[in-house]
Amino acid sequence: MPHTPLPTRESLREVRYDIRGELSRRARELEGQGRQLIRLNIGNPGAFGFRAPEHLQAALAAHVDQSDPYTHQQGLPLAREALAALHRERGTPNASAERIFIGNGVSELIDISLRALLNPGDEVLLPSPDYPLWSAATILNQGRPVYYRCAPGNGFLPDPDEIEKLVTPRTRALVVINPNNPTGASYPRALLEKLVAIAAKHKLLLMADEIYDGILYDQATFTPLAPLAGDVPCLSFGGLSKVWRACGWRVGWAVLSGDPVTVGDYHHAMDLLSALRLCANVPAQYAVPAALAGPETILALTSPGGRLHESRRAVVECCAASEHLSLVAPAGALYAFPEVIGDAALDFDDQAFALELLETEDVLVVPGSGFNVPGSRHFRVTLLPEAGLMREVFARIDRALARHAARARARHVA
Repeated sequence: MPHTPLPTRESLREVRYDIRGELSRRARELEGQGRQLIRLNIGNPGAFGFRAPEHLQAALAAHVDQSDPYTHQQGLPLAREALAALHRERGTPNASAERIFIGNGVSELIDISLRALLNPGDEVLLPSPDYPLWSAATILNQGRPVYYRCAPGNGFLPDPDEIEKLVTPRTRALVVINPNNPTGASYPRALLEKLVAIAAKHKLLLMADEIYDGILYDQATFTPLAPLAGDVPCLSFGGLSKVWRACGWRVGWAVLSGDPVTVGDYHHAMDLLSALRLCANVPAQYAVPAALAGPETILALTSPGGRLHESRRAVVECCAASEHLSLVAPAGALYAFPEVIGDAALDFDDQAFALELLETEDVLVVPGSGFNVPGSRHFRVTLLPEAGLMREVFARIDRALARHAARARARHVA
C-alpha cells in the first residue's frame, strides 16, 4: 500500500529561516564527517564562551524551589514590576506591571503579538533587511509582509517618505528593529520621531524590537521608541538573551504603551493568548530583577579593548582592506552585514556563495537574501568570536571571493 505524505500548512512554503536552514543542516553533515567548522550564522553568546553574569545565575539558583507552580500568564509579578520601573525611568507612558508580558524569549512574544493583531490579509510594514522571524510570524498569522528599504547607501536607515507611501487601508503595524539585526544600524531620534508621526497619522501599532538596546559601539546611542510615541500604541520588546548573554534561559518581554482606551482591546487579546500557553518559563524570570538592578556588565565587552569591540574592529578593518567587500560599520547589535563588490559581485548568487564558502573554507554565514533582501550581494556574520578568529574568517572569505571573481572575469571575457 503506497504511503501518502501527511499534508502540511500551505503558508509554510512562504516562510524561510536561513539562519537555521539548509546551510545549517549541511554544516551538521560536514561536522558529522569530522570537519571543524566556524559557525557565524547565529548570535548565540553561550556557543562562543560567554556566560550569563554571575548575579543572574545566583538569582535563578536561589529561586528554583519557588518555581514549580505556574505563574500569572503575563509573567512573574516581581519581574514585571522591575520592568515597569525601568520603563518609567525611560519615560515610557503609563508603564505598569499590568501592561507587561513576559514570554519564552522575544520570539514567542512576536508571534503572540501579531496573532492578537492581524486578520487575514492585514499588512505589516517590515524593514528590508529584516530579522526573518518577523516575516515568518506575519505570514503564519495570515498577514502580509510589506517591506520598506533600508539601503546601505543610507547607512541602512529607512526613508520615512518611502515608508508612508507603502501604507494602505490594510496596514496595521510598523515594525522597527533598533539596534538592527542584521545590519547593526542605530536609529537617530529624529528618524524615530518621523516614524511615530506616520503611525499616529495612519493609526498603526508601533512594534519596537529593542533586544540589542545595550549593545552599542563607538559613542553610538540608543533611543527607545515608546517615550517618543506617547499616546500612539507601541509594543517594545526586550529580553535577557543578548545584553545579558542568557539565550537559553528564554526570557523576553513586551511592554505595551499608548492611550489606555486605544490599546484596551489589544491588551485583552494578548492576555488571552498568553493564558492559552499558561505561562513562560518560571525559574529564569527570577533573574529579571537581578539583571535590571544589578551591576552593568555589557560595557566592558563593547568598549575599546572589550571582546565585542575588538571583534567588530577586526571585521571593519578586514572589510576595508579587501577589494571584494564593502561594509557599513555596525553601530550596535552582534552582527556585521558586508556587501560583495567589484568583480566578485559579477554573477553573484549569495546562496551559492555561502554554500561554497562552507564546503571549501569551513565557514558558515547567512546569505543576505535570508533577511528578505531581493538580489542580495550581502551576507551576515556574528561578531561573537575572538578578534583573531574573525581575521582568519575574513581571510578565508577573501580567498573564496577571489576565486569567484576570477571565474566571473573569465566568463565575461569569453
